[in-house]
Amino acid sequence: MRKMMIHAYAKLNLGDDLFIKMLCERYPETRFVLPAEKAYKECFRNQANLSVRSVEAIWLRAFKKVLKRFRSLEVEKLYIKWLAFRCDGVVQIGGSVFMETPGWEEHLEWKREVYGRRKPYFILGANFGPWKDPAFLERHREGFAGCTDICFRDRHSFELFRDLGNVRVAPDIIFGYPVQTVPSRPELSSSAGRTAVLSVIRPSDRESLKSLDERYYDKFRDLSVALIEAGYRVVLMSFCEHEGDEEAAEAISARIPVGYADRVSCFKYRTNLDEAIACLAGADLIVATRFHAMILGWRFGKPVYPVAYSDKTLHVMDDARFSGGYGDLRHLEDMVPMDVVRSAETGRLNVSGLARRAEYHFERLDHYLGRSPGEEESAENAGRRVLAGRNHEN
Repeated sequence: MRKMMIHAYAKLNLGDDLFIKMLCERYPETRFVLPAEKAYKECFRNQANLSVRSVEAIWLRAFKKVLKRFRSLEVEKLYIKWLAFRCDGVVQIGGSVFMETPGWEEHLEWKREVYGRRKPYFILGANFGPWKDPAFLERHREGFAGCTDICFRDRHSFELFRDLGNVRVAPDIIFGYPVQTVPSRPELSSSAGRTAVLSVIRPSDRESLKSLDERYYDKFRDLSVALIEAGYRVVLMSFCEHEGDEEAAEAISARIPVGYADRVSCFKYRTNLDEAIACLAGADLIVATRFHAMILGWRFGKPVYPVAYSDKTLHVMDDARFSGGYGDLRHLEDMVPMDVVRSAETGRLNVSGLARRAEYHFERLDHYLGRSPGEEESAENAGRRVLAGRNHEN
């Protein structure tokens, strides 16, 4: 049985946690190791093949105190490096994991020192950017060249590195989420009336959107009121407490006029993966600021009104050939509440083909981990269809 390290954004973000869940469930005969905060032990308590190694462990904190005088010694880095050394390879799985942020050089060097390239290294589900510095692009090109396999989730990212022989492209991994496993939420049944789920963010958590919090909260207040007047109950949904989603949901809720407030509630994702999925699956309409609220909404056959806050959303909408209405957080003044209400009739997208092609992300990892092509649809066949359609050869 192989043992693989998972390198992921472990901040209790619903989309990233679903990546981890899907990876582990796809390979039940593989042991996975995830360095993360101890809350992940609760989040994945039923995932038998996943071992969460807490970076907050008591012994690790004590070791840090003993060695605190040695500033150059990063105990956590050494711990993760030791974990990776004991594994047969690394799977970096996530979405926006290659953004140019302050200190990116140090982060890149940290990752090189921890994971190296002596063992197989797979990058699945990512997009590249946003970026401005040409050095950022070139340093990553050098790093990508040493990877075993890279499969991006959007054509824009793929085109930046298509000359490398180990780079591929497939639809977002979450398009392949198994809908037959979705739990139900009785409180969202038809007897309770129609429900609109609004996934919300705190714009200022992103450098390019620092000044938009108040305008965004006011706009989502207006959207909520319009939806309530159209007969919906409104659920303001937080995907990630760490990134300020809960603060946003509470700020919007506080702005709802008194006569409408009893039709508004908040859903907060912490470690309750099944409940979060059920919340989206039980909606009659999804207003999706969060990227994976959009993907999951389409996957569950729901009408979706996307609200893009970066080009990654626009790129994937374009790749998916979505022709419905959408908003752009960078142009809030153009968002009309009644357009959102009307999206219940225009916002659906048949993603069955995208779901099949999303399997292609795992083609090379399937081969490395010895996954039988007979387990669900063959990732190899899905990959061949994508390659044939795009005339691309690795």
